[in-house]
Amino acid sequence: MPPPDVSGADDLPLVVDLDGTLIKTDLLVETASSFLIEQPWRAGSLLGWLAAGRSTLKARLAQDTRVELASLPYNEELLAWLRVEKQRGRRLVLATASHQTLADGVAGHLGLFDEVLGSDAATNLKSHAKRDALVARYGERGYEYVGNDWPDVAIWRGAARAHVVSRSPRLIEAARQHGNLGRVMGDGRLSPLAGLLRAMRPHQWLKNLLVLMPLLAAHQYGDALSVMHALLGLVVFSLTASSVYLLNDLVDVGDDRHHARKRRRPFASGQLSLAAGWLAWPLLLAAGAGLAALALPPRFIGALAVYFALTLGYSFRLKQVPVVDVLSLAALYTLRIVAGAFAVSVELSFWLLSFSMFVFLSLAFIKRYSELHAARQAGQSKPLRGRGYVQQDLELVSSLGSNAGYIAVLVLAFYIQDARTARLYAHPTLIWLACPLMLYWISRAWLIAHRGQMHDDPIVFALKDRVSWLVGALLAGVFVLARAL
Repeated sequence: MPPPDVSGADDLPLVVDLDGTLIKTDLLVETASSFLIEQPWRAGSLLGWLAAGRSTLKARLAQDTRVELASLPYNEELLAWLRVEKQRGRRLVLATASHQTLADGVAGHLGLFDEVLGSDAATNLKSHAKRDALVARYGERGYEYVGNDWPDVAIWRGAARAHVVSRSPRLIEAARQHGNLGRVMGDGRLSPLAGLLRAMRPHQWLKNLLVLMPLLAAHQYGDALSVMHALLGLVVFSLTASSVYLLNDLVDVGDDRHHARKRRRPFASGQLSLAAGWLAWPLLLAAGAGLAALALPPRFIGALAVYFALTLGYSFRLKQVPVVDVLSLAALYTLRIVAGAFAVSVELSFWLLSFSMFVFLSLAFIKRYSELHAARQAGQSKPLRGRGYVQQDLELVSSLGSNAGYIAVLVLAFYIQDARTARLYAHPTLIWLACPLMLYWISRAWLIAHRGQMHDDPIVFALKDRVSWLVGALLAGVFVLARAL
């Protein structure tokens, strides 16, 4: 079959797909995700609408949900080309399987398109249906088409030129076979496995080392069974925490797209489909709960359930309530220690729990302070998006947080004087050396926060900060010496 004649194709209407092409996400998945988050008690309605047909599902979701179209992750490479073509006077058409209402909203935001074609309650404008509509409007080979996926192959067959937004060699070759391949652009997506691994935040698993603290504090690291249970608890919490991170990012995707750093997260940036997150988080949670049920005590499973329930509360509501949000964050860290004690069946230490609650409360306040400080530096006077704080709270947040940190050091000093401490350490007075180290680290963290140089997650900051590693090593050395000398 000879290649089609595409001379003069640059003057033909340029038809652009929306989902996965103009934007790096899919509006059907975006609206379904928004529906599940805003109205979880109506989740069964999705199945009923789907049973009535995809067109009905799209129409009802477009009607019953809100998606902030302006903040969607757009394909900037494609947009730059479309703007050039628009300046040349070319007719641009947005043709999408998404609902007409959403398509009109995107077109209105961008101000580029002369015509918008979308699905309605009767028609799902996809693949052959879209090709038939375009051929009826512009004639065979009477348009160019920009697409990104296998359903677009049928549309490319009727186009004068096929432009591909994908790095898939097979898809590009399928477009090339018709002899009308035009531009090839990247879609900005990660592979599902790479995107999922990044969204699981494996670097945050270091936080779950807190599960090992009761084992170390009780000096049971010589007991093989206790060590095995503690390590299994660490794995369980890592799986559960990753499921929580995925769910939290799904819930926060709209807010994250307005955040200077969080907009680069896989879901917010469109590098990973929201659908992958909705499939993965329950599987990770089930894997963690299953491992716990196989080998760990019921009390550990109870602590894990409280951790997950509190995280759900935080994701959906508590993070929006000032002070309650930071208390919740501190409690989530402390619950790791509680679960660690249950995993190895040791008595919960009053001093360890008190110390951890105050030190993590201080870090939680640093997190909020850093977000408020960054907003002030950016000239934002509105309350923090998705949070309950305003700019006038900055000084109070700093005062509350630094005081909590110093109280943690005071708790450590009281611990040294406890009679039971003398039974655990040969020279407990050496632990006094830990107090100035902690005072230095907390004061330095707040100093860095006041200078606007703190990462909005202080745990991430500590993991990347050489001074924090040095202080941590010195603290460990102090406790080893107090035990051994």
